[in-house]
Amino acid sequence: MRQVKNTHKLSTIILGIVIFALAVSMLIPFIYMLLLSFTQSKSLIFSMKDISPDLINYTRVFRNTDFFNALKNSLIISISSCFFNCLFSSMAAYALEKKRFPGRKLIFNIYLATLMVPGQVTLIPVFTIMKHLGLLNSYPPLIFIIVNAFGVFLIKQFMAGVPDELLEAAKIDGCGEFRIFFHIVIPLIKPVLVSLTVFTFITSWNDFIWPLVIVTDNSMQTLTLALSVLKGQFTTNYGMVMAGSTMTFLVPFILYVFLQKQFVEGIALSGVKG
Repeated sequence: MRQVKNTHKLSTIILGIVIFALAVSMLIPFIYMLLLSFTQSKSLIFSMKDISPDLINYTRVFRNTDFFNALKNSLIISISSCFFNCLFSSMAAYALEKKRFPGRKLIFNIYLATLMVPGQVTLIPVFTIMKHLGLLNSYPPLIFIIVNAFGVFLIKQFMAGVPDELLEAAKIDGCGEFRIFFHIVIPLIKPVLVSLTVFTFITSWNDFIWPLVIVTDNSMQTLTLALSVLKGQFTTNYGMVMAGSTMTFLVPFILYVFLQKQFVEGIALSGVKG
C-alpha cells in the first residue's frame, strides 16, 4: 500500500514538473519580446549586453506613428464588437433554443455550416458590398464583421441548461419577452457571455487582414496596421517593433487576467450543456 502511495506521489511530482516546464516554455516568447523592446537591435538576435533600461523605443512608437489614434480606434472597434456580438448572438440563441417554430433546426444547421466557410472566401464579396454601401473607412464594417455563428452556437449550448419552467413561470407572472430575456436569461448566461467577450475582443483586437482591406485612411488605422508601419523598407528597428507589440499585447492580457475565472467557467459549462 505504501509503495502504491509513493508511486502515486512520484507520478504527481513528475506531472507537476512537466506542466511547470511547459508553462515556462510558453512564457519564453513574451519574455523575449519584452527584452528585445529595450534594445536598438536591427535583427532578431541580441545579447543581454544590448539591453538598456531606458524607454526610448516606447517613446519612438508614439512619435513615429499615430499610436494614440490607432489605440482609440482598436478600443472602439473591439468593445463595440463585443457588445453587438454578445447581444445578437444571445438573442439568436434564445430564439433557436427556447422558441418552438418550424425550421429552427434547419436554420441552426445553416448557421453551423457558415462556420466551415473560410473568411478569405468571403473577403472580396463583403468588401464589394461595403464599397457599394459607402462604408469604407468607417467603424460599422470593422465592428459587425466579427458577428458570426460561433457566438450563437456557444451560447445556445449553454442556454440549454436554463430551465424552461423558469421562463414559463415568468410568463405566468406577466413578464414580456424582452423582460424575460434581459432580466432572467441574460443574468443566467453571464459566464458564457464573458467567454464570448474574451474570444471576440482578442479576435477583433488582433485582426489585420480585414482592416488592411477596408481601411485606406490613416485616421482609421487600427493598432495592427500601425504596427506594420514600424517595419522599414530596408532596415527594421526590431526593438521599436517589439515595444509596439508589447503595448498592443498588454490590453487583451489584462482583460483575460481579470476575466479568466468566468472565461473558464463559461467554456466548461458550454461543453456539458445540451
